[in-house]
Amino acid sequence: MELVQQVPELSAYLAADEVIDHEHPLVRETAAELRRNATDAYAYASVAYAFVRDTIAHSADAGDMRVAWRASDVLATRNGICHAKSHALAALLRAAGIPTALCYQALVGDDGSPAPVHGLIAVRLPGRDRWDRQDARGNKPGVDAQFSLDEERLAWPVRPALGEVDHPVLHAAPHPAVLYGLRSAEDRPQLWRTLPTAL
Repeated sequence: MELVQQVPELSAYLAADEVIDHEHPLVRETAAELRRNATDAYAYASVAYAFVRDTIAHSADAGDMRVAWRASDVLATRNGICHAKSHALAALLRAAGIPTALCYQALVGDDGSPAPVHGLIAVRLPGRDRWDRQDARGNKPGVDAQFSLDEERLAWPVRPALGEVDHPVLHAAPHPAVLYGLRSAEDRPQLWRTLPTAL
Protein backbone atom coordinates (compact mmCIF):
# COMPACT_ATOMS: atom_id res chain seq x y z
CA MET A 1 0.00 0.00 0.00
CA GLU A 2 1.30 3.43 -0.94
CA LEU A 3 0.98 5.95 1.89
CA VAL A 4 -0.05 9.46 0.84
CA GLN A 5 0.74 12.64 2.75
CA GLN A 6 -2.39 14.66 3.49
CA VAL A 7 -0.18 17.76 3.60
CA PRO A 8 2.74 18.07 1.12
CA GLU A 9 5.04 19.95 3.51
CA LEU A 10 6.96 17.63 5.84
CA SER A 11 6.98 20.40 8.47
CA ALA A 12 3.25 19.77 9.08
CA TYR A 13 4.24 16.41 10.56
CA LEU A 14 6.44 18.15 13.14
CA ALA A 15 3.83 20.65 14.32
CA ALA A 16 2.49 20.95 17.84
CA ASP A 17 -1.22 21.47 18.42
CA GLU A 18 -3.85 20.97 21.13
CA VAL A 19 -3.71 17.18 20.76
CA ILE A 20 -0.08 16.48 19.85
CA ASP A 21 1.15 19.00 22.39
CA HIS A 22 4.85 18.24 22.26
CA GLU A 23 5.75 21.64 23.71
CA HIS A 24 4.10 20.62 27.01
CA PRO A 25 6.67 20.24 29.83
CA LEU A 26 5.71 16.62 30.57
CA VAL A 27 6.17 15.63 26.92
CA ARG A 28 9.51 17.44 26.81
CA GLU A 29 10.69 15.85 30.07
CA THR A 30 9.66 12.37 28.90
CA ALA A 31 11.38 12.85 25.55
CA ALA A 32 14.57 14.03 27.26
CA GLU A 33 14.51 11.00 29.57
CA LEU A 34 14.05 8.62 26.64
CA ARG A 35 16.83 10.30 24.66
CA ARG A 36 19.30 9.29 27.37
CA ASN A 37 18.93 5.68 26.20
CA ALA A 38 19.21 6.40 22.48
CA THR A 39 22.25 7.06 20.31
CA ASP A 40 20.45 8.27 17.18
CA ALA A 41 16.99 8.94 15.72
CA TYR A 42 16.41 5.26 14.93
CA ALA A 43 17.22 4.18 18.47
CA TYR A 44 15.13 7.00 19.92
CA ALA A 45 12.10 6.07 17.79
CA SER A 46 12.40 2.45 18.92
CA VAL A 47 12.75 3.42 22.60
CA ALA A 48 9.83 5.87 22.43
CA TYR A 49 7.69 3.25 20.70
CA ALA A 50 8.43 0.62 23.37
CA PHE A 51 7.75 3.16 26.12
CA VAL A 52 4.28 3.99 24.78
CA ARG A 53 3.41 0.41 23.86
CA ASP A 54 4.54 -1.11 27.15
CA THR A 55 4.18 1.50 29.90
CA ILE A 56 0.93 3.24 28.89
CA ALA A 57 -1.92 0.81 29.43
CA HIS A 58 -4.52 0.36 26.71
CA SER A 59 -7.57 1.37 28.71
CA ALA A 60 -9.76 -1.45 27.34
CA ASP A 61 -7.17 -4.07 28.35
CA ALA A 62 -6.71 -2.47 31.76
CA GLY A 63 -10.41 -1.86 32.44
CA ASP A 64 -9.76 1.88 32.86
CA MET A 65 -12.89 3.95 32.23
CA ARG A 66 -11.08 7.27 31.69
CA VAL A 67 -10.81 8.77 28.21
CA ALA A 68 -7.53 10.58 27.51
CA TRP A 69 -6.86 12.12 24.09
CA ARG A 70 -4.27 14.88 24.52
CA ALA A 71 -0.69 13.55 24.40
CA SER A 72 0.35 15.18 27.69
CA ASP A 73 -2.74 13.77 29.45
CA VAL A 74 -2.00 10.29 28.10
CA LEU A 75 1.52 10.51 29.53
CA ALA A 76 0.20 11.86 32.86
CA THR A 77 -2.50 9.20 33.32
CA ARG A 78 -0.53 6.36 31.64
CA ASN A 79 -3.81 5.36 30.02
CA GLY A 80 -5.47 5.51 26.63
CA ILE A 81 -6.92 3.63 23.70
CA CYS A 82 -5.04 3.23 20.41
CA HIS A 83 -5.73 6.81 19.26
CA ALA A 84 -4.57 8.32 22.54
CA LYS A 85 -1.42 6.22 22.55
CA SER A 86 -0.76 7.26 18.94
CA HIS A 87 -1.08 10.91 19.94
CA ALA A 88 1.41 10.39 22.77
CA LEU A 89 3.90 8.59 20.54
CA ALA A 90 3.55 11.23 17.82
CA ALA A 91 4.26 13.95 20.38
CA LEU A 92 7.35 12.18 21.71
CA LEU A 93 8.69 11.63 18.20
CA ARG A 94 7.93 15.15 16.99
CA ALA A 95 9.59 16.53 20.13
CA ALA A 96 12.77 14.86 18.85
CA GLY A 97 12.37 16.30 15.35
CA ILE A 98 11.07 13.10 13.75
CA PRO A 99 8.18 13.67 11.32
CA THR A 100 5.21 11.60 12.49
CA ALA A 101 1.79 11.07 10.92
CA LEU A 102 -1.44 9.58 12.22
CA CYS A 103 -2.90 6.62 10.32
CA TYR A 104 -6.15 4.69 10.51
CA GLN A 105 -7.56 1.25 9.78
CA ALA A 106 -11.20 0.19 9.36
CA LEU A 107 -11.58 -3.14 11.14
CA VAL A 108 -14.29 -5.68 11.92
CA GLY A 109 -15.17 -6.87 15.42
CA ASP A 110 -15.31 -10.46 16.61
CA ASP A 111 -19.02 -10.57 15.79
CA GLY A 112 -18.40 -9.44 12.19
CA SER A 113 -19.79 -5.92 12.66
CA PRO A 114 -17.70 -2.81 11.93
CA ALA A 115 -15.43 -1.92 14.85
CA PRO A 116 -14.38 1.63 15.76
CA VAL A 117 -11.62 2.91 13.49
CA HIS A 118 -8.18 1.86 14.76
CA GLY A 119 -5.36 4.39 15.15
CA LEU A 120 -1.62 4.03 14.60
CA ILE A 121 1.25 6.21 13.38
CA ALA A 122 3.84 6.42 10.62
CA VAL A 123 7.36 7.79 10.99
CA ARG A 124 9.74 9.31 8.46
CA LEU A 125 13.20 8.59 9.85
CA PRO A 126 16.35 10.37 8.61
CA GLY A 127 17.84 8.91 5.46
CA ARG A 128 14.70 6.95 4.54
CA ASP A 129 12.68 7.96 1.51
CA ARG A 130 9.46 6.45 2.84
CA TRP A 131 7.09 6.38 5.79
CA ASP A 132 7.00 3.36 8.09
CA ARG A 133 3.81 2.56 10.00
CA GLN A 134 4.09 1.55 13.67
CA ASP A 135 1.34 0.44 16.06
CA ALA A 136 1.90 1.10 19.77
CA ARG A 137 -1.57 -0.12 20.82
CA GLY A 138 -0.10 -2.53 23.36
CA ASN A 139 0.35 -6.26 23.15
CA LYS A 140 -1.83 -8.97 24.66
CA PRO A 141 -2.60 -12.58 23.75
CA GLY A 142 -3.13 -12.61 20.00
CA VAL A 143 -1.49 -9.19 19.47
CA ASP A 144 2.27 -8.91 18.91
CA ALA A 145 3.07 -5.48 17.48
CA GLN A 146 6.76 -4.62 17.17
CA PHE A 147 8.79 -1.62 16.05
CA SER A 148 10.01 -2.58 12.59
CA LEU A 149 11.32 -0.83 9.50
CA ASP A 150 11.78 -3.93 7.35
CA GLU A 151 8.24 -5.30 7.47
CA GLU A 152 5.14 -4.06 9.22
CA ARG A 153 4.47 -5.70 12.59
CA LEU A 154 1.12 -4.11 13.41
CA ALA A 155 -1.43 -5.09 16.04
CA TRP A 156 -4.09 -5.77 13.43
CA PRO A 157 -3.06 -6.72 9.88
CA VAL A 158 -6.17 -6.05 7.82
CA ARG A 159 -8.30 -8.87 6.44
CA PRO A 160 -9.60 -7.65 3.06
CA ALA A 161 -11.93 -10.63 2.73
CA LEU A 162 -13.86 -9.26 5.73
CA GLY A 163 -13.95 -5.74 4.30
CA GLU A 164 -11.16 -4.38 6.49
CA VAL A 165 -9.03 -1.61 4.96
CA ASP A 166 -5.86 0.33 5.62
CA HIS A 167 -6.50 4.02 5.00
CA PRO A 168 -3.49 5.29 2.99
CA VAL A 169 -3.70 8.94 4.06
CA LEU A 170 -1.01 10.21 6.43
CA HIS A 171 -2.76 12.76 8.65
CA ALA A 172 -0.82 15.64 10.16
CA ALA A 173 -3.51 16.07 12.85
CA PRO A 174 -6.15 13.70 14.22
CA HIS A 175 -9.06 13.00 11.88
CA PRO A 176 -11.93 15.31 12.97
CA ALA A 177 -14.39 12.42 13.41
CA VAL A 178 -11.95 10.52 15.63
CA LEU A 179 -11.16 13.61 17.69
CA TYR A 180 -14.86 14.38 18.12
CA GLY A 181 -15.46 10.82 19.35
CA LEU A 182 -12.64 11.08 21.88
CA ARG A 183 -13.58 14.53 23.15
CA SER A 184 -17.32 13.89 23.45
CA ALA A 185 -17.17 10.58 25.34
CA GLU A 186 -17.63 10.78 29.10
CA ASP A 187 -16.17 7.32 29.66
CA ARG A 188 -14.71 4.43 27.70
CA PRO A 189 -17.98 2.48 27.21
CA GLN A 190 -19.51 5.61 25.67
CA LEU A 191 -16.37 6.07 23.58
CA TRP A 192 -17.08 2.86 21.65
CA ARG A 193 -20.36 4.49 20.60
CA THR A 194 -18.90 7.89 19.69
CA LEU A 195 -15.89 6.75 17.67
CA PRO A 196 -16.51 6.40 13.92
CA THR A 197 -16.48 2.96 12.26
CA ALA A 198 -15.51 4.50 8.90
CA LEU A 199 -13.70 7.62 7.67
